[in-house]
Amino acid sequence: MNAMKQLYSEEVVSRMSDEFGYENVMEVPKLDKVVVNMGVGEARDNPNALDSAVEELALICGQQPVVNRARKSVSAFRIRQGDPIGCSVTLRGEHMWSFMTRLINVALPRVRDFRGLNPNSFDGRGNYSMGLREQTVFPEVDYETVDQVRGMDISIVTTAETDEEARFLLRELGMPLRDQ
Repeated sequence: MNAMKQLYSEEVVSRMSDEFGYENVMEVPKLDKVVVNMGVGEARDNPNALDSAVEELALICGQQPVVNRARKSVSAFRIRQGDPIGCSVTLRGEHMWSFMTRLINVALPRVRDFRGLNPNSFDGRGNYSMGLREQTVFPEVDYETVDQVRGMDISIVTTAETDEEARFLLRELGMPLRDQ
């Protein structure tokens, strides 16, 4: 069992039950899924950029990404409907717990000038979104083989009803949220 999943089941569930007064263990919020998205705008000019982004995201997440295509044409961006514009991965189960462990313990401490994550990036329904400016903070990505530094968006979806519950859950799991 993953160390973070074990921490959740052994300690976080009891702390959250005490804090919020849940009567049943099934009421306690938990992580539902983690979605990692990497936009590759230069894919329309350079098809190899999308291939390298897919390869790097597969290394980071441990599962094959899905190539996202444009839903409609946008002339200002010179994009036509159906053009590949990015890739994303939805992580659940053991892959999700493994990714969260590596994100919190390895990747975030390697971010340059890191002072904690914004505690106000919750969406009002208990989900947290954040962005990373470069994929090289993950040790799986070899800096020498990176053709271009790309950022990624990470959305952590929880079963929490409110932002307060989700904030408490993520703090207990070790997410380095700044003080407000």
